[in-house]
Amino acid sequence: MAQLIVALDVPSAGKAEELVDALYELDVIVKVGLEALCGYPERILSYCEARDVRTFVDAKLHDIPRTVGAAVAQLVRPGVHIINVHALGGLEMMQAAVESAAGRAGELGIEPPRILAVTLLTSIAPEDLNELGLQGGPGENAIRLAALARDAGCAGVVCSAQEAGDLKRFFGDDFLTLTPGIRPIGSAHGDQKRVTTPAQAVAAGADYLVVGRPIVEAADPLAAAKAILEEMSVRA
Repeated sequence: MAQLIVALDVPSAGKAEELVDALYELDVIVKVGLEALCGYPERILSYCEARDVRTFVDAKLHDIPRTVGAAVAQLVRPGVHIINVHALGGLEMMQAAVESAAGRAGELGIEPPRILAVTLLTSIAPEDLNELGLQGGPGENAIRLAALARDAGCAGVVCSAQEAGDLKRFFGDDFLTLTPGIRPIGSAHGDQKRVTTPAQAVAAGADYLVVGRPIVEAADPLAAAKAILEEMSVRA
């Protein structure tokens, strides 16, 4: 069953903690992204750990294998459910992330987090690919990078829900897909280019749906999250 991830993309630790508390009864996963990781990493990760709230550390690591492996080891802690890296970092880099996560989790006596590889950002439109030197459409690139991630031992990939169905058909249901760019019907797309509704993402086979602004900027984040969970329960 698909799970909802709420993006804590807010400028202060206090606001992030308020959102964790507001959504606590729903048992959702919360995304700690670059804004939090650059601004208040220890505070929010410790808060989520103390509250026994699962986190997706959206670090999007992309560096040489040794550096990424060392960074992953620093991020592994109780409650961290997912850590992501960029598939464009290559096979060895992703392998280093997977091995480091397993090794550090073993030292702590906890389950290792799932390492997922980012294929293409959902803010990238098909016409942007030529500028990046990537041949083919978003689907072709996502499949190629997902194959590399699978070979590296990653549990799955971060991709648009528009590619999730094809990836499931190619790699099977056990290969996880985490899909940003989810917008409820009637919501503004913002800087996202390849977007889908919650129901469409679930129908495509997405395992995790990331929603940020439609929840965190809502007057009532709990009610907004409940409405999205309701959309997720209805097949497109």
